[in-house]
Amino acid sequence: MKKIYSLIMSALVLGFCGCAGVSPQAEAGVKIEKVISTYKIGSYSDVESTKSKLTAAGFEVVGTYKMDSGTTVLYTNGKMKEMANKPSRGFNAVGRILVDDERKQISIANPVYFGAAFMQEEYSHSAASAVLSSLEKAFGPLKNSEDQWEYAGLGNYHFMMGMPYYKEMDIVGEGSTADLVAKAKAAKGTVAVEQIGKDRYVAFVELDKRTSGFVKKIGSQNGEILPYAVLIEDGKAKALNAKYFIAVSYPLLTMTEFMGIATMPDAITKNLQKIFK
Repeated sequence: MKKIYSLIMSALVLGFCGCAGVSPQAEAGVKIEKVISTYKIGSYSDVESTKSKLTAAGFEVVGTYKMDSGTTVLYTNGKMKEMANKPSRGFNAVGRILVDDERKQISIANPVYFGAAFMQEEYSHSAASAVLSSLEKAFGPLKNSEDQWEYAGLGNYHFMMGMPYYKEMDIVGEGSTADLVAKAKAAKGTVAVEQIGKDRYVAFVELDKRTSGFVKKIGSQNGEILPYAVLIEDGKAKALNAKYFIAVSYPLLTMTEFMGIATMPDAITKNLQKIFK
């Protein structure tokens, strides 16, 4: 009986750790750190200075999103869009930086961490590292966040058994690309709609106030999770399942904390469906 119990517990731990499955692919001979920080933390820079530094480093500022504790700055460049211009990979085309007024710091969503998680077998470490290097030159020195995960687990990350993986996205709308893009642009609070390919766009939309409040509850230090991204391609508007996106953006989230926002994933889906109905 003890042996059976031990096997069950081992399976649960494996399911919770998100590390089952193969690693994202990396170029031959490229050494990658075993553990990757979710965010890179830098000295405080206000929104306008952050935008200026991004532009000087060769990035395009896509938009900004104001919250109580700070502002998310969205950015991209040609290489990022080229890398992500593949089916279901468009979320990786735009990076996020939180200008954290509360903690007087900036928090950069690590392009290596999210690249490995979102690009999976199509991940290019050299491309992601080049983006990070440009950010380090613009904002450095940068330190690792407490949030982190093992590189080997990022490509097949999920919160625990029964929870969704990256590819298990929510379809929140269907129709022609032109129609879906028009609905995204017309929605109240939409921050940006960025074209990343001939028939591929990523929209950054605002959730209603009640739904977006989950960030305060589990930690505004990772507030760049908002605005919420929706990928438009092949006649569909697709969003990362919130049970996946929240968990991968908050890898230190406990089961108790996750249960404290248990109604939010469904609320997020309903918010997005209203935009594209």
